[in-house]
Amino acid sequence: MDTLENIRKQIDAVDEQLSALFEQRMECCREIAAFKAEHGLSIGDPAREEEVVRKGAQRILDRDIREYYVSFERNLIALSRDWQQRLMNGVKVAYSGVPGAFAHIAALRLFPGAQPQAYPDFAAAYRACEAGECDVAVLPFENSSAGEVAAVTDLMFNGSLYVNQVIEIEAEQNLLGLPGADKSQIRTVYSHPQALSQCADWLREHGLECREFPNTALAAQAVAEKGDPACAAIGAAEAAALYGLEVLEARINTVRTNTTRFAAFTRMLRLDTENKRKMGKHFILMYTVKNEAGALAQTLNIIGAHNYNMCNLRSRPMKELLWNYYFYVELDGDVATEEGESMLRELAPLCDRLKLVGSFYTH
Repeated sequence: MDTLENIRKQIDAVDEQLSALFEQRMECCREIAAFKAEHGLSIGDPAREEEVVRKGAQRILDRDIREYYVSFERNLIALSRDWQQRLMNGVKVAYSGVPGAFAHIAALRLFPGAQPQAYPDFAAAYRACEAGECDVAVLPFENSSAGEVAAVTDLMFNGSLYVNQVIEIEAEQNLLGLPGADKSQIRTVYSHPQALSQCADWLREHGLECREFPNTALAAQAVAEKGDPACAAIGAAEAAALYGLEVLEARINTVRTNTTRFAAFTRMLRLDTENKRKMGKHFILMYTVKNEAGALAQTLNIIGAHNYNMCNLRSRPMKELLWNYYFYVELDGDVATEEGESMLRELAPLCDRLKLVGSFYTH
């Protein structure tokens, strides 16, 4: 009887053939998607799908295995449909918030033409990508004024997704009103408390009444629905376009250094080893260290010894372990090199848990 190691080698050989055939099959699906798009056909074809399952099952001689093959074929068809859906209708991007909010803007700037999918909170958007409901999740993870977005940092550490792109969105605040409205007639302004605070000098100068809303996009929507030319909102120009408003005055925020970094999370880590553009690349490590004197310092020394510049280091408490912490480290450089691989190998014995969270360029 073959040893376990020999059997696993046989499985590896079969998997190698399967992966090549899977890619070949999905390329055929790409051509089918193009044909359906050109001829206005729907993605699903239940009769054809059942025929594929039936014929496939007939080729399986072992009855016990046959039922598993049917499940395998149905899952394969579902993946093919998802692939054609993405090719025909664009990438599905999860975000937390409402249309017109800065998260929505970040999603569309990173993925023009995509299908943005709104979720009620960060965790729901993240889980939607993990589960395959969406192809990517775009979430804020750091603000230049308020610091880290703790809930998203925890998702980075505990979840299974990877950061593959980062975009910086400046919180440019504009006065948004009804089309044709005279800004001198504005009496009341709606917006998120932070946006109102950023524009406090301008609002005080014009003696306007302020009313708080959960976010800037909802404020713009409320002004559009109210239809009162004496009311305006503070928000992004994209929100004005979305809700049929006009920018009555641009950039009314006093402090113009408030920027939020948004990350695009996906299920696969993309190291871009063939990409020759190395300048401006970054990566993120998250890890816990053994509870020993100097353990953290040793990890930092290893990073420095491999000539990676550490641009961000912070700690977060581990909710499941009282008074225990994990560390977030953001570094300049390309980790997909011999130097990077050597660094990770040296870090591993010092860390109870080590995770390469992402490798990315900043837009």
